[in-house]
Amino acid sequence: MTSTDPALAAVLPAPVVTVVATADDPAAELAPEEKAAVARAVASRRAEFTTARTCARAALRRLGATPSAIPVGDKRAPVWPAGVVGAITHCAGFRAAAVAWRDQVRAVGLDAEPHGPLPDGVLDAVSDAGERAELDRLAGDRPDVRWDKLLFSAKESVYKAWFPLTGRWLGFEDAELVPALDGTFHAALRVPGPRVDGEEIAAFDGRWVVRDGLVITAIAVLPSSH
Repeated sequence: MTSTDPALAAVLPAPVVTVVATADDPAAELAPEEKAAVARAVASRRAEFTTARTCARAALRRLGATPSAIPVGDKRAPVWPAGVVGAITHCAGFRAAAVAWRDQVRAVGLDAEPHGPLPDGVLDAVSDAGERAELDRLAGDRPDVRWDKLLFSAKESVYKAWFPLTGRWLGFEDAELVPALDGTFHAALRVPGPRVDGEEIAAFDGRWVVRDGLVITAIAVLPSSH
């Protein structure tokens, strides 16, 4: 387990504390409040969930917050301690948590995916014709990037940033996502956005990186004064 990861440092600002693990610890344990979420899961799912929660508690400790249980709440979102925002992600060979104080960061979205093609039919389900045309254009400039997987991951990060601010579902079709070659992406909301610091958010801006066989996307919603 490590608290400094170059990929996460590239996509999240300094107020956000991150912790990463690339292997599961068989000795790690869940808090009682967390166990129900994976009570019926297969062993591999329980292991990755446990490691990701262990990362989250380590991140809370680094932040200066009291490490505590992080149960699964509404719409499967993590329930963080009072005053803390955060996000958790896990995929093959990678588990990570990102946390920040709410007075410094209003919401965090984080997602990691294996850097490979989406299964057949998934891109059509998560994007529209305009988004797919933009991905084709980007692929002409950077054929080494799996733009379909990047778009999917970035929309996952959008949802993870959106839900704590709204408590509402957001469909893949509810945000028009445009990645850029410079490692950023812009997600324009097609539905009314949340109000943060008295202002409506009409879009989320984030960053992406491809490294070590992964595509990682992230969003940090900062206070309006920033």
